[in-house]
Amino acid sequence: MDTVSIIAATMGVAWASGINLYAAVFMLGWMANTGTMELPADLEMLSNPLIMGAAGVMYLVEFFADKIPGVDSAWDAIHSFIRIPAGAMLASGAISPLGPEAELAGLILGGTLTAGSHLTKAGSRVLINTSPEPFSNWAASIGEDVAVVGGLWAAMHYPVLFIIALIALIALMIWLLPKIWRGIKTICRKIASFFGAAKPVDEKKDETNQPNAP
Repeated sequence: MDTVSIIAATMGVAWASGINLYAAVFMLGWMANTGTMELPADLEMLSNPLIMGAAGVMYLVEFFADKIPGVDSAWDAIHSFIRIPAGAMLASGAISPLGPEAELAGLILGGTLTAGSHLTKAGSRVLINTSPEPFSNWAASIGEDVAVVGGLWAAMHYPVLFIIALIALIALMIWLLPKIWRGIKTICRKIASFFGAAKPVDEKKDETNQPNAP
């Protein structure tokens, strides 16, 4: 792999891990076993059937959990502690052929990119879950899975085009994240005001039920 291909693979692995880590791991192992790509030495273990099997099982669990409103947000919250460090490690392993200095850079930048894609996915799901119908949730989940598989394939076959597309996606994430955060805060304020408005009503009922003092 040349330098551009290695950089594309590194960025692709980090970005995909933030969206669906298990699909990314399985896809890398599958492409290595089918001869579609040659994994760096630090990532050759991903082609092991045991690791591919574990990733496949976890992907199936995530496939269903990710399509249930509320459950998907809880799943994303738990995976904040899994996807980000795993994405950083995979990025570091992908860029390892360029030397130890590049590995450290890949760890830092890869972790940041993984965190960005993860927060964008998780935050957008919180907003989508406010919709009363379930179809938008399913559409978002399936679209994310397709993006992970297609993105990794493109990173290996069309590295330059993938890097350009990913830079555009990063710019979109930078633009979206503040808006997503404001949307989440608005939802939290509405929930807080709902319970806050209910409390005085309950207290008023309690006062009317108290006997009159002599």
